[in-house]
Amino acid sequence: MDAALYAKILSDKSVTDLRKLRYKYPHADISELIELFTSNVYKPLPIWDFNGSDVVYMENIAQVRMNTVKLLLTPQSAQNSFGLKAMEEEIAATLTIENIDFNRDSVRKILQGYSPSDEQESRIYGMKKGLEFIAELSNVISEESIFALYDMSVGQYLDDGYKLNPGEKYRHDTVFIMGQDIEHIGLPYAKLPKYMERLAAFIRQDSPMNDLLKAAVIHFYFAYLHPYFDGNGRMARLMHMWFLRQQGYPSALFVPFSGFIERSRKQYYMAYTLSEKNAEISNVIDATPFLVYFIEHVYNRLDSYMPQRDTLSIFSRALESGAITAKERDLWNFVLSAYAGGEFSTKQLERDFGNAAYATIRGFVLKFTMLGLLAAQNYGNRVKYFIKA
Repeated sequence: MDAALYAKILSDKSVTDLRKLRYKYPHADISELIELFTSNVYKPLPIWDFNGSDVVYMENIAQVRMNTVKLLLTPQSAQNSFGLKAMEEEIAATLTIENIDFNRDSVRKILQGYSPSDEQESRIYGMKKGLEFIAELSNVISEESIFALYDMSVGQYLDDGYKLNPGEKYRHDTVFIMGQDIEHIGLPYAKLPKYMERLAAFIRQDSPMNDLLKAAVIHFYFAYLHPYFDGNGRMARLMHMWFLRQQGYPSALFVPFSGFIERSRKQYYMAYTLSEKNAEISNVIDATPFLVYFIEHVYNRLDSYMPQRDTLSIFSRALESGAITAKERDLWNFVLSAYAGGEFSTKQLERDFGNAAYATIRGFVLKFTMLGLLAAQNYGNRVKYFIKA
């Protein structure tokens, strides 16, 4: 292939869509292009496609901003191991993506520690248990712990037709993922133990791959294998957060990844479909379309949700100088956990915090607004506050 043409194709925004490339460059030999990609562009991963060949990605195309890495590495001053507001959004969004009925008030109730009162709340409770499980750093990822996460967060709440056989970790039959047509068939079930063992090994092993990209690959590959009859999407998203948590990203459970996915759901599924369509041409499972999706629609948008380093530095300096009381410190920690990315009123904070007089709440929001940690938004005669980025 002509070097100039090859360079033009590599710089094309459609480089991850082989069908578009074939249409845009009708004189290019697509077979030769795939050979060039295989020898020069595709980076193999130690996980297999259904035929036993390595899954690949394009390292030069999938690039994560360093600012995103810094955001997820930012320590949280909140005492909770995950943000209540973020995980409310995470649970609500992941259930919405799967078209599972739920009530937002029930999500808040379960996160506040109440027991489930019906089947719908039991499913929410399962997701809460799953989040608590992945928040605990001693729960290292392995085949056994993956099954434990699945069982507590999803498996116990499925109808009998979707449950696994007793004593088995994976499904015992074929599973079809449906759109308007059959869009994907999960890995043949007899292969699942070997493939899941390999996935667990890939997760544990040191890798030169960027952690955020590796988390997205785990997410993609889990859904690609589809090891269960139901709950694979929820598990893929939990696995993504779990890996980042294990890798030392303290803010991974303070952002609702599924919230960003739910708002770009069409593109999320299109990324999976594009990898399948490309494979029909190349016979290679290339995860790059999913990585590009996750970079553009999730990772690059995290700064709109999380408090910035400057905000946390202002708080630390004020605390060290004695300008902030112990009660105000506790209120700030609660606000970080419960309202990150959202607004709240003084009355709401008084009710949710439950351990401070209204006068203390009022003094707190006024002081933290003056410090530049909170900002106020007027809605007629009502005022809402939010963490200032």
